[in-house]
Amino acid sequence: MSVCTETFQGAAADWDRFVASMPCAAGYYSHAWRAILERSFGHETHFLAARTNGVMTGVLPLVHMRSIFGNFLVSLPFVTYGGLLCRDQASSEALLEAAEDLRSRLGAHHVELRHTLAVNPDLPARRHKVAMVLPLAQSEEDMWTGFNAKVRNQVRKAQKAGLETVWGEGELLDEFYAVFVRNMRDLGTPVYARSFFVNILAGLPGVTRIVLIRRQGKPVAAGLLYWHGETLEIPWASSIRDYNALCPNNLMYWESIRHALRLGLRRFDLGRSSLGSGTFRFKEQWGARPEALQWHYLLSSGAKLPNLSNSNPKFSMAIKLWQRLPLAMTRALGPLIVRDIP
Repeated sequence: MSVCTETFQGAAADWDRFVASMPCAAGYYSHAWRAILERSFGHETHFLAARTNGVMTGVLPLVHMRSIFGNFLVSLPFVTYGGLLCRDQASSEALLEAAEDLRSRLGAHHVELRHTLAVNPDLPARRHKVAMVLPLAQSEEDMWTGFNAKVRNQVRKAQKAGLETVWGEGELLDEFYAVFVRNMRDLGTPVYARSFFVNILAGLPGVTRIVLIRRQGKPVAAGLLYWHGETLEIPWASSIRDYNALCPNNLMYWESIRHALRLGLRRFDLGRSSLGSGTFRFKEQWGARPEALQWHYLLSSGAKLPNLSNSNPKFSMAIKLWQRLPLAMTRALGPLIVRDIP
């Protein structure tokens, strides 16, 4: 058996055909994400493929990021999932070797692989986050009765307050982004450029949608949904904290679950969280269960594991300062900063 690796330059359909043959593949392995990330952030991508006797047996999409925050490769930045997607161990080992060669050639500090499984126990790893995933019932009624009384009461409270749910795509993007910018500022986190979401909606038609919660015509919560296989995700969800008492977030998540049920999906991925955090507890109350995330690293000699997350104490002052900035300033400056933070 002969395994060789290459930087994939073939047709997107060939890449996607292999991805579709792998039941465990997250939606972010779709070749469409290559153009989305390149157009949105300007980073160079290196999509690696393994072939065994000429047949594709593994892929590893990588994005090269180089800035004041460092020089590194990530699979995949800005999302939860990525890393190796292989049919066998030989393909996995060949792609790891190819990634290490690429790291060395680019002078990168590390390669970060966002796995859910321990693909190689010898690789150093960070296990600082979990994905919160809710198994879906067969029907909306079964789903509703399975929630605890607190969750049901919070959804009813939002409904009684007259909050309106609106579904759409690009026509709702400005309202979605207005909520997103405000929420990110309040969290002390730089915001993605609006063009990122434009590119997602344009690049993934038919599997993306915006859900918006309005109060008296004003958007107060919003999420961008993305589905693949049996799973619906809400990777970008925000609400304006001034309206927390009306529970708009709860209504948005319930309507998203209803959407997943209408699509016949089996899992609702509420995104990643730190164990015991506020967002973890919010997702846990819905019945979501933690699934391990294992981010593995290929490191340059003597290098330490990186930590560019907002949990790093050295960013605490920057977070507090960001929370005080005017919205217009965070909207202008945020995309210039966050493009380099994976």
